[in-house]
Amino acid sequence: MMTVKRLPLWSLILAGVLLGGLAGGLYGVLKPPQYSATSYVIAVPDEKSDPQTALGFAQAYGRVATQIAVLGDAQVWAGVPVKVLQDSVTAQTSPDAPMIAVSATSARPGEAADMANAVARALTVDAGHTQDSTQVKLLQFSRAVKPTGPSSLSPVVTALVGASAGGLLGGLVILVRPRRERTGTTATVPGPAVAADLHGSV
Repeated sequence: MMTVKRLPLWSLILAGVLLGGLAGGLYGVLKPPQYSATSYVIAVPDEKSDPQTALGFAQAYGRVATQIAVLGDAQVWAGVPVKVLQDSVTAQTSPDAPMIAVSATSARPGEAADMANAVARALTVDAGHTQDSTQVKLLQFSRAVKPTGPSSLSPVVTALVGASAGGLLGGLVILVRPRRERTGTTATVPGPAVAADLHGSV
């Protein structure tokens, strides 16, 4: 009868690394590369205001940069629907400088730059409507340029990430697997009374 040997436990980790690396590599190859572009807007106080006020309004404008009121105007200059802008554009502010970074991501580098510039432009126009009351105006500090390389992870990196995740998953399977109970033969020792009877009968 042929005996089948059990695979060692480390083979689960190896299998997880191989499968995870393969899945991560395929994901990196099949997913289209993404390009990112960033446009910068700065808040400038007028003669009746101060830099601290400008910093506060920069934080406020950063929160409304991706709202429908701004994106509705930006879609005209970007040439894409509002839904695309909502999914592709983000805005970040700094706690130390009255600066707003408007970033856009797209599978086409030119479109990424156009969306970032369009939202930055719409934000400055929207802020201009309330400049008399806020005493702060927004200026486009730096326009987004067409990116020359993708910002998404390369297939090599996604393969390494997948391999790491697969190895961790394989190790977790080993840790949570049900353990086999060891069975052994227990020797029976006669009690004192039985031992005495046996000794007397000899």
